[in-house]
Amino acid sequence: MKITQIKNIKIGEVNKVSGWIENIRDKKSMAFVVLRDNTGKLQITINKEETPELVDVVSSLTLHGVATFTGKVVASEFVKMGGMEMLPTAIVVESRAEALPIQDDAEFGLKLDYRWLPMRDERDQLMFKVQTTFQHSIREFLVKSEFVEIHSPKILGAPSESGSEVFEVKYFEGKAYLAQSPQFYKQMAMAGGLGKVFEFGPVFRAEKSFTSQHSTEFTGFDIEMSYISDPKEIKVFESKLLVKVLTDVKKKHGEDIKRVFGADVVVPKLPFPVMSLKEIYKEIRARYGFKFENEANMTKKQIQTAEGDLTKAAEILCGKLSIDKFGHEFLFATGYAKENRAFYHMRDNKEVPKGFDLIWKGVEINTGAIREHRYDVLVKQANERGLKKDVEFYLEFFKYGCPPHGGFGMGLDRFTALLLNIPTIKEAMFLVRTPSRLSP
Repeated sequence: MKITQIKNIKIGEVNKVSGWIENIRDKKSMAFVVLRDNTGKLQITINKEETPELVDVVSSLTLHGVATFTGKVVASEFVKMGGMEMLPTAIVVESRAEALPIQDDAEFGLKLDYRWLPMRDERDQLMFKVQTTFQHSIREFLVKSEFVEIHSPKILGAPSESGSEVFEVKYFEGKAYLAQSPQFYKQMAMAGGLGKVFEFGPVFRAEKSFTSQHSTEFTGFDIEMSYISDPKEIKVFESKLLVKVLTDVKKKHGEDIKRVFGADVVVPKLPFPVMSLKEIYKEIRARYGFKFENEANMTKKQIQTAEGDLTKAAEILCGKLSIDKFGHEFLFATGYAKENRAFYHMRDNKEVPKGFDLIWKGVEINTGAIREHRYDVLVKQANERGLKKDVEFYLEFFKYGCPPHGGFGMGLDRFTALLLNIPTIKEAMFLVRTPSRLSP
């Protein structure tokens, strides 16, 4: 007989189920076991007088061990778990368990040391199911939009971004770098005529940051599209994508997310609001009294320079501003100074990058832009940063014709943490890597 998932068992039939032993009450004449698999829980009721051959097996069961039970499932008004119980005729102990080294109230670092144990809980199980739905929904949307999925290398001969630290690794007799994003190769795909591409894959950032929103390795999602020249096209596309994804997540998991995480999945309305940094700073100063740290000692020029980017405090206030002003959880921020954007972002005739950040619940979740595809302009902008030698292989992509293009990227783990109101992305990851953590 095949194993049946608990969610699929049928009352009145003989079923075979396998899972973790969550609770045991072994009494004189009766024993009660709560069994849990990744689809639900089932009470197993053993009448020792009727099934004496099971008594020794029951006494050998351990909490958190794994066992397989075969028996008839009957309705029971006294059982809270689905109003049913199994009366087993056979029990197989698959695995015994020692006492767990951590409890629910264990220190977070200790939980990370034994990461596979918290994974058994409904909370983590649901989190990974949500991530699966998230990725499936994106793929479905993009494939229908005629995107091609690519898998770019993560060992590179040159850093793939500017402005972030990179991991340098020994590579035979030379050195290489771990990819900070698939950016260069997405653009190579544009030069190669693929038109529209996307990728899910690992991203590495050698930043000694211990904030709740950072890790040294995370899962990134990126897209790139040819024959677009206005960042509005990217914003509209991304907005529709996120509406689709959040609709799918809400439909499949919304009730469970509310019950387990206490979080409401809000499907945003179109269009998403857009504000320039100049408008944002004007509003958060007027509404919330925002000031830069040490602003009293800053010159007017220094303040203007600082307003060419979003500080963390300003970013947080964007979440409040978007709700207060637009009744919307999302806000596109535009008008960043060129010094605060990658060298390959296209600029307008005022030297302002044609890009944006998307802020969700007061946290930046992605950066998007129209890319510079003209070889001579790209070389000039690389030279401004002193990067031409380091990115010579990348510049080659644009020597032989390349269409206008643009795209964006976001982190799966950060998105998950924000969606479920988890305080740190470290809880939203299968396994986390930080400057001080390389195992398990």
